[in-house]
Amino acid sequence: MAFDPSTDDRCVIDRCIAGDQRAMVELLERFRGQVYGLCYRMLNNRQDAEDALQETFIRVFRNLHSWDRQRDFKPWLLAIAGNRCRTLLGARKRRPAPTVLVDELLDSSDSGDGLITLVEEVRLALLGLREEYRRAFLLFHEQELSYLEIAEILDCPVGTVKTWIHRARRELAHCLRGRGVVEDAPL
Repeated sequence: MAFDPSTDDRCVIDRCIAGDQRAMVELLERFRGQVYGLCYRMLNNRQDAEDALQETFIRVFRNLHSWDRQRDFKPWLLAIAGNRCRTLLGARKRRPAPTVLVDELLDSSDSGDGLITLVEEVRLALLGLREEYRRAFLLFHEQELSYLEIAEILDCPVGTVKTWIHRARRELAHCLRGRGVVEDAPL
């Protein structure tokens, strides 16, 4: 019989609901990296991502009793994280932020390593995407969620998710080609 991580998640969650502190730590450790990764990519700021991570788990532990056991835990958790990030992004828009030009960031980089440059170029290109395109793209490619799971997290139809991911890929390719990072290649 194959190991089913969702069953194991449910056991840990049951222990959390019962007040088991060790189970809470276990749940946090199990998903910390994925939640932090999503938050960092959405917020592009380490401190904000750490704040969103902490706020996400506070909300998760407060609301575990309302989680639908018929659904997987991970999409529910990531939906909460995404909502926290959207709230922080909204607050960020209301306060003035320093502006930094992409070219200035790249010019100040003294790294000659091509891979680091490529990673930085992709990261910067991702920041140029519409928020919904970026979220769908990251959930699909980095969190390896299905279209259906992403649709649940983003509260939109599956077809919309597919469109956003396709448009994100197209816009990323266009941006990277325009900056001379990649040559013309099919999407």
